[in-house]
Amino acid sequence: MSTTATARRDWLRRLFPQGIPRLWCPPITDFAAARIPDAGQIVAHLRSLSPFVGGLLVPGSTGEGWNMSDSDIDALLAIVLDAAQQHGTRVLIGILKTDTDSVLSAVTALRPRLAHPAVVGITICPPKGADLTQADLFSALCRVLDLGIPTALYQLPQVTHNELDPETVARLAEQYTHFLWFKDTSGTDRVARSGLDFGGVFLVRGAEVGGYATWPKSAGGMYDGFLLSSANAFAPELQQILTWLDRGETERAQALSRQLEAILAEAFAAVASLTMGNPFTNVNKLLVHLLRHGERFREVPMPLLYDGSRLPLALAEQLAPRLEALAAQRQHLTAG
Repeated sequence: MSTTATARRDWLRRLFPQGIPRLWCPPITDFAAARIPDAGQIVAHLRSLSPFVGGLLVPGSTGEGWNMSDSDIDALLAIVLDAAQQHGTRVLIGILKTDTDSVLSAVTALRPRLAHPAVVGITICPPKGADLTQADLFSALCRVLDLGIPTALYQLPQVTHNELDPETVARLAEQYTHFLWFKDTSGTDRVARSGLDFGGVFLVRGAEVGGYATWPKSAGGMYDGFLLSSANAFAPELQQILTWLDRGETERAQALSRQLEAILAEAFAAVASLTMGNPFTNVNKLLVHLLRHGERFREVPMPLLYDGSRLPLALAEQLAPRLEALAAQRQHLTAG
């Protein structure tokens, strides 16, 4: 093992004495009114995730972090961090900014939150710009990594309009042993597929394009774990897939994966015409609403988005039949 990989392993052991979680989630943000977080519902949601999800990204795109002001984010973290500590869940704080100066300013403002016992680091994206070279991206990310904070890099070309090359990621991994995670939502998986040595950086897949039973290393795939928006609704199922793969029960894992893929494909298609929110938020708020309330979902107000708009009841009615079989089998998963 290289010196770099050894140093990175030591970082991870200090942060995760019991082992780094393989299933991470960017939780939805429940709102009581426009821009006002619903603390009770947020805490209840985190409690429901905690038996299955070991790490959170807050705020993430699914949590509407790109829309929030700095004060909104601070208010959300005040709720999440204490709840996460109570349930033994670790938190990466998402610094969702599209230029490096804003990232650095946000880190300075968040220093008190970074000291919280539940926090294990920050998540940053490359700066935005389709015309930025790999040298530009490397230089910008070095400015943040020079702070010495445990960091996850977030490949998010849907927002940044660029993509880190595998060689750039490898250079950063060699230079900064506190670069610990790499999350890829591109769907192309160029970094993981490259075969380069990233010195023990923990690779998590974030793309919701299915194949959940094929991407983990335990299935012969390329990723150490998942950081998935769908864990908001399907944390028990995703954790079960990982468990079955560990046991060599590949067919069971693949069957459950196909079931989730079918539901999510229909859900993303259903929200495609919405002009409010973003698809990851909308899909997961709809699915969580249905799973929370079951047959009573029509009696409870539909979920609010950050701007105060509500998701349409018609979409919940469209998706409800797809979840009935899954909800019925969920209680038997861990027994199997």
